[in-house]
Amino acid sequence: MSLAKSRGDRGEAEVARYLRKRGYALLASQWRCRFGEIDLIAKDRRGTLLFVEVKLRGEGAVGLPREFVDERKRRRLRTAAELYLSVYGIEAPVRFDVAEVYTDAAGKPQRIEYLEDAFQ
Repeated sequence: MSLAKSRGDRGEAEVARYLRKRGYALLASQWRCRFGEIDLIAKDRRGTLLFVEVKLRGEGAVGLPREFVDERKRRRLRTAAELYLSVYGIEAPVRFDVAEVYTDAAGKPQRIEYLEDAFQ
């Protein structure tokens, strides 16, 4: 496993803990399909499905993590989410969130900025 993949997995695990602490039910992590991967899928207390894109940034990184969720990535996430809903026969409101994970020099997560309803 590459260092980047290992750090990314650690960031996703931190965001999963963050969501659970706030009462969300985690339904899937690293859900893959032909359109790409959805980092985390969760459900809030009201039944809204959250499709969460996790972006990790270390010290000295240029730009905000959310800036790397460009229109192309958003389209792929929306399409993958539609497939997920179809595969599991789910009819529920959905939301696309972005979790920015900031790490120290060693790659250890230090803080999370969670952006609800980051895009439609």
